[in-house]
Amino acid sequence: MKRIMGGFLVLIFLCSCLYPQTPAIPSYLKHDDQLSSQLSTITWYLDLDEDFDVGDDGIEQISLAVIDLTQDPPRIGGVNMDNFIYPASVYKIYVAAEVLNQISQGLYSPDSLMVVKSPNDVQRSVAFESDKRPVLKDGDTVSVAYLLDLMISRSDNSAANCLIDLAGRENINKLLHEYGWQGSEVTRKFLSRKYEDPGYEDIRGTETCALHAADFLYLIHARKLVNPWVSMQMESFLSRQLDRSKFYSGLPPNTMYYNKTGWFSYWTHDVGIVDNGTVRYIVACFIPIRQEQALAKYAELSGIIHDFLYRKSGCGKSGH
Repeated sequence: MKRIMGGFLVLIFLCSCLYPQTPAIPSYLKHDDQLSSQLSTITWYLDLDEDFDVGDDGIEQISLAVIDLTQDPPRIGGVNMDNFIYPASVYKIYVAAEVLNQISQGLYSPDSLMVVKSPNDVQRSVAFESDKRPVLKDGDTVSVAYLLDLMISRSDNSAANCLIDLAGRENINKLLHEYGWQGSEVTRKFLSRKYEDPGYEDIRGTETCALHAADFLYLIHARKLVNPWVSMQMESFLSRQLDRSKFYSGLPPNTMYYNKTGWFSYWTHDVGIVDNGTVRYIVACFIPIRQEQALAKYAELSGIIHDFLYRKSGCGKSGH
């Protein structure tokens, strides 16, 4: 009987990993019905409330969460914010958090050197003309800090692969589980499955949801992601993001935006912390449409959300 019960418990555990439970809003955030209702109206107005055809991956929906940081406790609202979706390069923030966690534990330092090894060197070009840093090649020796900056600021896939190896996927996911972010595990590197490490060739693809990403950013803002040093380091790296084509494009001038974007095929995402000194909020937006169609949507989306939160704070119009 004990053997049968033991096997049953193992089955329950495996099923919970394959089919994560619906994420719950953490106790330090309060759900805001008005904010959720407004976000639903905004996504309807922008035709972002639809079922989107994402090719072989079937039908997908937007996952959007916003945390209003001007309230106490902070208020959260969203549209399908518990919907798990392919995050593209956004999940590099989870990798960075564990690397910084290990640095804070003294396992190595930001100046520790790593040798880039194939097949991790997948990046073939630089997307930003202003970025004169060369692509990483097999045999290059660079610091951990340099890899972190490349991975976040220009979303370098080679740097991400190196840092996933350094941190270890099992350690990254242990950190995620400590905060209750089951279902957002880092399962893949940024390369073809045929080059994956043994045991990862057939693993499910990485997913996350807007609720997890927004909560992650909230802990950075609150200086509670691992510890204050890790949180401030994460914010510093996010402030260097070179991609300003998405949510940032609709924000007023002189607005700070600490963010990480991701885009691939049908997926166009942006998550970040917005702060202009008066209105402060977190946004996590995962849109399952191609970048060429998504950019105009982002410009409108960010402008409308920012105006709403500005007015909600009692400051009148935002100046758009």
